[in-house]
Amino acid sequence: MSSEYAHIQNIAATIEIPSEGILTKTHFEDESVKVILFGFSKGQELSEHTSSKPAMLYFARGQGILRLGGDEHSIVPGAWTYMPPDLPHTIKAETDLAMLLVLMKSKS
Repeated sequence: MSSEYAHIQNIAATIEIPSEGILTKTHFEDESVKVILFGFSKGQELSEHTSSKPAMLYFARGQGILRLGGDEHSIVPGAWTYMPPDLPHTIKAETDLAMLLVLMKSKS
């Protein structure tokens, strides 16, 4: 049995929502992946940006708007997104919002 794994019974319960602003916490990182938890208070927004790496988003709780390129999507609990590198995107929290970001690294 390998000891090189990570297991969290309820990842949504580990995401803190600040009273104001956006809180981020790197929860796991190795040579192939970085897992970051985001807590957005209502009304907070990440301005448009890109990532040089492929990424996956999982929205654990709350509601908001996700813009991917020119498309806009409603965020609800359970929403999942894959983003290729260099895709412009924004996230706006309409309620307190909890999100998990999985950033994939290339192995060199």
